Amino acid sequence: RVPRWIGIPQCPIKLRPITADDEEEWNEVRWRNDAWLHPWESGDPMHGSPMTYNQWMQQMRHNEQTGRGVVFAIEHHGRIVGQISLGAICYGAMRTGVVGYWVDERCAGRGYAPMAVTLLADWAMFDPSGPQLHRVEIDLLPENERSRKVALKVGASYEGMRKAYMFVNGQWRDHESYALLPEYAPNGFTARLMGE
Repeated sequence: RVPRWIGIPQCPIKLRPITADDEEEWNEVRWRNDAWLHPWESGDPMHGSPMTYNQWMQQMRHNEQTGRGVVFAIEHHGRIVGQISLGAICYGAMRTGVVGYWVDERCAGRGYAPMAVTLLADWAMFDPSGPQLHRVEIDLLPENERSRKVALKVGASYEGMRKAYMFVNGQWRDHESYALLPEYAPNGFTARLMGE
């Protein structure tokens, strides 16, 4: 079950599911940041034309209902400042998922991305309402310095290079792989981040 929001009082951001009502605001933020986000844009090489917002909503709700993934808006003072997702969720013996995130260029450098990652990881690993994963993975392009700083700031461990791991900007690209495990922050990743 996806919570209505994820946050803690001392954290300036919160996460909440993206809804149909967010279409205008989400589109404004996402497309204003298109050039900023373009170098890191992943896509499905087998997928045809881009999805409409409505189609994307339907896919998100389906993924939530089947437990395969969830997408949250990153919100600051009631405004969308980015997005974070947990996808490729595996249960059973693996109990793992992959995190993806972006933040509005106007808000870059304020620590919102690391906070969003820790809030999501705490929900995914420790919260009884979450998928109770054992491992959350962050995969990034080697030249993506900002994303690497986020992974390191939240305490993810570098695990190596994944060859031709994800389809980005029209080609299969190698990615650096980082992981968070519950034992890295027994009292929670957000509490550890906010305490630093």
